[in-house]
Amino acid sequence: MNAGIRGRRRTAAVIATAGVLALSVLNAPAAQAKDTGIVLSDLVINNGKPIVIGTSRVVEPPTRFNITLPAGYSTDNPSRYDAHPFLYRGNITHAADSGDNYLGPGGYICYELDAHRARCEGAMYIDPAARDEIDSNDDATTWKIGVSLRLYPAGDGPVVAQEYETRPGSVSLRRAAKLAVADATPEPVAKGKKLTLKGKLTRANWTTFRNGPYAASTVSLQFRANNATTFKTLKKVTTNSAGALRTTVTASADGFFRWVYYGNSTTGTATSAQDYIDVR
Repeated sequence: MNAGIRGRRRTAAVIATAGVLALSVLNAPAAQAKDTGIVLSDLVINNGKPIVIGTSRVVEPPTRFNITLPAGYSTDNPSRYDAHPFLYRGNITHAADSGDNYLGPGGYICYELDAHRARCEGAMYIDPAARDEIDSNDDATTWKIGVSLRLYPAGDGPVVAQEYETRPGSVSLRRAAKLAVADATPEPVAKGKKLTLKGKLTRANWTTFRNGPYAASTVSLQFRANNATTFKTLKKVTTNSAGALRTTVTASADGFFRWVYYGNSTTGTATSAQDYIDVR
């Protein structure tokens, strides 16, 4: 909870858990596709940054937005409305109704601003291990942003109104990358002698759900001397067909080596663990 909404009354208006929501999306009573009158605004997903996903760990990108309810509906009664953002590819209605090329249901808490307005915050929920959300490396691309809006009756009965709206902008999904430690040999080494640095770059494969070698990729070799506070790039090295890295440098001072990969439009960044070298 941030300072702007601290102390305001919370309403459980928007979404319970990903599993519950998925059932509600796919099994909801039929509703006419008509204007609900709900306004979802000021939407920010993952602080505007790409979403990086591995092969098994659940990723929960932080998400926040505002909602304004139509006349006749109040934040005092959250069971009568539902609003949430999602990511999709292709046709928005097909994605939301079928769950195909559809990502993002999660848990949100809404803080009441007044009887008709609330500030909501929480996180989307993306589980690569489910294998029906992320199942192809082609999913490492730009996804469109949509919102689902619904109104429910005061008692039992079908959904009163339902609509899916597109939102400007997009979100980039990227495959997580990993760098092995910058292994330097020999250790220790005499000043002025050659050091051999090795490593390996892999990235998530969303077809096999394992990390695989990332070939023909440029990785920076960096060094920080013992008395320095920052790393400096010594050279750039390209991975071979197995994702392996190998290069040589001249030993000059005690310090730490590491590899850094800066990512691209389909792959996230990665920084290896450091290897300390004693130069004598």
